[in-house]
Amino acid sequence: MRRLKYVSMGLAGLIALAALAVGMIGGRLVFGGEAAGEAREAETAGLRIDVIVKATDSDFWQSMLAGAEQAGADLGADVHLTGPTSEADIEEQVSLLEDSITRGVDAIVLAPNSSTALDGTIDRAREAGIPVIIADNAVETDHDGFIGTDNIRAGEQAGERMCELLTEQGDEDGQVLHESGASGQQVLIDRFEGFEAGLTTACPDAEVVQTLVNENDINTAVTDVAGALNANRDIAGVFADNNTSGTGAAQAVAESGRADELAVVAFDSDPAEVDAVRSGDIDAIMVQNPVFFGYQGVVEAAMVVQGRQPPGRLDPGAVIVDSGNVDDPELQSLLDPPLASE
Repeated sequence: MRRLKYVSMGLAGLIALAALAVGMIGGRLVFGGEAAGEAREAETAGLRIDVIVKATDSDFWQSMLAGAEQAGADLGADVHLTGPTSEADIEEQVSLLEDSITRGVDAIVLAPNSSTALDGTIDRAREAGIPVIIADNAVETDHDGFIGTDNIRAGEQAGERMCELLTEQGDEDGQVLHESGASGQQVLIDRFEGFEAGLTTACPDAEVVQTLVNENDINTAVTDVAGALNANRDIAGVFADNNTSGTGAAQAVAESGRADELAVVAFDSDPAEVDAVRSGDIDAIMVQNPVFFGYQGVVEAAMVVQGRQPPGRLDPGAVIVDSGNVDDPELQSLLDPPLASE
C-alpha cells in the first residue's frame, strides 16, 4: 500500500485556500501555485476526469464538485461530476466507478463511501492505466494521491472543545452521546478516535456512554438524539461526527428545550448547522474545505496523467467555528462555499 505523508496547513492556510478556490487567481492553486501552473501549462485541454463524491444530496459534496468544476475550467479539462444520492449507497458508488473504467476516462477523483468496499474497483482502474486520486476518506489499497483532513487531529480538537463546554456548564464529568453518520467509514472512525482521546485527556472523568448510527439520514439522527436525551437525563453533551448527524442533533436539541444545558459539537458546515451555531443549538462545528478537495483533486489527477508526481498527502486542516466567529468575514468563504452548477 502506498503511504503518503500528511502535509498540514493551519487556520491561515485553510482560509487562504478557501478564498483562492472560490475565486481562482490565474488558475494557480497555492501549495504553491506552481503545481496547478505546471499542470495547466502542459497539455491538459481535453483530459477526461471523472469526479465521484460520496453523495449528491449534501451541500458539502456539492461544494467539492464546485471546486472540481472550477479546476476543469481553469485547466481546460473535461470534468464529469457524479456521485450516489446518499452516502449509504456504496453499491451505487461502485457502479459509478466501474462506469468510469468502462468509458476509459483519463483519471478519477474519488471520495469513497467505504474504506474497503471500493478497493477492488480502484485496483481495476489503476490496472487499466487510470490514476485514482482519493479525497476525504482513506482506502486500504494503492492510489495516486490523497487530499483530506487529518481527522484524528480534528477529532482531538473537537474533544478538547467539548471538555471546555462541559466544564463551563459544570459537567466536566458529564456523559456524552456520540451520533454517527455511518459505521465502517475510516474518516468517521478517525474522528471518534480523536474525539474520545481529546475529551478524556482534557476531562478525564467525562465519558462517551452511547454511540448511535443514523446511516446518513437526518430524520433518523433526530430520532436517535431525541430518544437518547429522553432516556438519559444525565447526558450533558452530544458529539455529531458529520453533517447529517449535526443537523439532526441540532433539531433534536432545539425541540428538547435543553440547548442551554447541553454541549453540542459537530463536524461540517451545511447551512442548517451554521444556522444552529447562530441559534445556540450547536455550540461548535469543525469546518473543512470541500472546495479545496475538489479543485486539488483535479489538479493532481492532471499531474499524474502527465507523469508528474503530485504533492504529498495534503491536509487542508479544519477550523472551529462557534458563536464568537461564525459571522467573521474571513470565514464566510468556508461557511458559504459555492455549489456545483446544475
